[in-house]
Amino acid sequence: MLRIECPCCGLRDHDEFRYGGDASAVRPAHDDPDPEAWYRYVYIRKNPAGLHREFWQHVTGCRQWLVVERDTRNHSILSVGFARK
Repeated sequence: MLRIECPCCGLRDHDEFRYGGDASAVRPAHDDPDPEAWYRYVYIRKNPAGLHREFWQHVTGCRQWLVVERDTRNHSILSVGFARK
C-alpha cells in the first residue's frame, strides 16, 4: 500500500487519493487545432521504470491536487508537493 504525505493532512493511505495521471505530460495549447498533438497528449504515455511524476488528488481529505514523485520499481515516494503554482 502506498502512503502519501499530504502537505495539509499528513501521512495517509493511498485509498484517500485519486490518481490523476502523468504530471510530466505537456498539454497542447487550448486552441491548438492539431489532432495529432491532442492524440499524443491523451493516448500516448510512457511506462517508466524508475522516477515518475504523477498527479494525485486528496479526495477524502483537503481535496488538494498534488504532484507525487514516485519510483515505479519499488513504489517509494520521494517527494510530494502542491500541483498549483
